[in-house]
This record gives sequence, C-alpha cells and structure tokens, in this order.
Amino acid sequence: MYIVECGLWRMATESEVARNKFDSERSSSDKRADEDFYEGDLEEDVHFRSVSEAPRTRGPIFALNETYLEMRCGATEEKRGLITLMTLGSLIPILYTGAITTLYSIYLDILSPYEISLIDVILILLMTSMDCAIIYFYLKYGLQLTRLEMLTSRHLLIRFNRKTQQVHLHRPSYCGGIVTFPWRTTGSTGLYPKDDSLSVGMRLGLVWHPSLTGLPHMEMALLGKQGQGGSELRDEWEFIRRYMEEGPHAVPRPRLSTQLPSPIQAFSAQFEGLGRFFRKSSWLFKLALPMVWPAFVIVGTAHWFSLLLCWRPRWPKVIREAGLPGKPVPSPTTLNDYPPDIQERLLANADRWQLKPGKRPEKKPRKPRTSKSPKTPT
Repeated sequence: MYIVECGLWRMATESEVARNKFDSERSSSDKRADEDFYEGDLEEDVHFRSVSEAPRTRGPIFALNETYLEMRCGATEEKRGLITLMTLGSLIPILYTGAITTLYSIYLDILSPYEISLIDVILILLMTSMDCAIIYFYLKYGLQLTRLEMLTSRHLLIRFNRKTQQVHLHRPSYCGGIVTFPWRTTGSTGLYPKDDSLSVGMRLGLVWHPSLTGLPHMEMALLGKQGQGGSELRDEWEFIRRYMEEGPHAVPRPRLSTQLPSPIQAFSAQFEGLGRFFRKSSWLFKLALPMVWPAFVIVGTAHWFSLLLCWRPRWPKVIREAGLPGKPVPSPTTLNDYPPDIQERLLANADRWQLKPGKRPEKKPRKPRTSKSPKTPT
C-alpha cells in the first residue's frame, strides 16, 4: 500500500487552493513546529559515522553483491490487502450479479416461443446501464485508490550502488517516480540511542533534504519491516552504511527474498512489529488472539491477491548497468527531469522545507517556581 508515499508527493505538488485550505485548518503551534528547523540540525543529522557495533538487516533484501544492495520500501506494507479486499469484495459481486441477470434474461428471451415483452427490454437495458455506470465511476474515481496496491509496481524499491556512490528510488509516477541521489546527501532516522523508544512500530527512514540535493522538495523512503524498539533501526542503518563505505565483506550475509508474489510474504507481513508487543501482553490477550485468526487469513489472502495483480518493477537500463565497466554513471535527479507543470508546483511549495540559518539556540533553563508564603497578620 503506497498511501503514505502518494500523500507525500501530493503535498509536494499541491495546488495553491489546496494548500491554502490545508493551512487554514492547522493550528498556529503546528505551523511553528514545521518552521522550527535550523541548518545546524541538518548538519548534525546527516553524518556517516558508526552508530552500532552489530550491523544487521531485517529485510526484505532482494539483491546484495559487489555493485549494489537492493531493499524493499513502503511505509504501510503490512496493511496491504485492505484496499484489494474492499475493491474485490464490492465491485466483483455487483458486476457479477448484474452481468448474470442480464445474460440470463437474454438467454430466456431467445429460447422463449413468445415475443419479447417491453418489460424484459427495459430490465435488460437497466441492468446493462447500471453495470456501465459502475465501471465508469470506478475508472474515474476508484481506480486512483485501487492503484495504490493493485495494477501497479509490486514493490517500492531502493538500490544502493556502492560503485557509483548513488541511491536510487523506484516508485510509480504518482508517488514521485524514479529518482537518483548522491549517497552523501542521505540522512537517516536511525542515528541516536535516545530515539530507540520511538522506534516501536516504525521503519528506518532515509531523507534527502533540498539543501543537499538541489531539488525544491524533500524526498523520503521508509525501508524494510517495522521495528520492535531497541536499536533495530540503528543496526539496519549501520548495515547500509558499512556496505556503502566498506563493501559487502563488512556486513553479515543476509537471507535474500524473492520478488515473486509469495504467499509467505503476504501472511508474514501481518505480524510485523508484533513480536515484542505479543511477548509483553497479558495472558488474556494471548488467549483471545487465536479467536481472531480468520481476520488475519482474510487480510493475508487479499494481500497475496494484490501482489498477484501487480507486476515486478523494472529499473531503467542506465541504472541496471550502473557500476559496470565502461557503462555511464546515472545523472542525479534535477528539477528539469520533471514535466513543466510539476516543476511549477514543486517550486510553489518549496518554502515548506526552508531552514533557518545558523544553529538552534540553546534553551534557557527554567527558573524554579517559588511558592509565595502567605502574609502573617501584624
């Protein structure tokens, strides 16, 4: 499910009317929080020093060799299947009922020795019109929701090419398309131990800020599986960092996953990030969990159907050959790589990611409150 990635891209390319409406609904504190970023913050958060002594990845990893490392992206991959379930569960029964009723009526009219009545003709026309109307409204309004997990690329991909020192993102056009960034412009959310408590249920996030890429918008990718707290995100970032800085010999060999529509991946995704929560839950919750297993089966089956209804993503030739002897190095993505209308919208929203100059001022220590003693009567 690519709903987060689609939302981020729509925010970056938002029209003036939509943005004004969005800003009018926000509180002043939210607006101040968005503007409270300094250049010093970016310098501290984008570094390539070691952050862990145990580099490891939770996957899925699709390829690892001397040239590149390829991983799965996707902010809500564990929820994939819900849109498929809603679409197939509502659209197919309606169309099936209408088509069967229409065809059966035509079949009876052909075999009937009597003349076709006006009511039969009206019924056939109504059922045919209803089916056509459902298909029309689905193609116009429903398809853009369906393509967030069906009839699209099977996975969002990220490729780290250590020979060219570049990072490539593979996404559908409605999520930002395929882009290329220099490795040294990559920021990570898995850097500091103080953030370990916030990593429960989160994925490792990689960020490319406009001040480093030269683009008017910020890019983000959420990698792999959900974390269960602790240092998992830092371990995964250290795995990627060591691969890019030192090579594949500096990291443990991971288990590779397939890009085929595997039912194992579809059902296991429902339990991402639940291991620690399940271990710490009460015995009553553990007793009740087996009672809801049919829901996991239904959603897992819908997840698998969504994978079957998608196609395997394919990189452009220049990225597939990048790092090979005699092959060109892909050019980093620039504003000119986008259509003119998208360029205008990206520039119109560029102020969202502006940084304040200098470093963040130190907070002044709060003065302890002194309790006023009551006056004694004289």
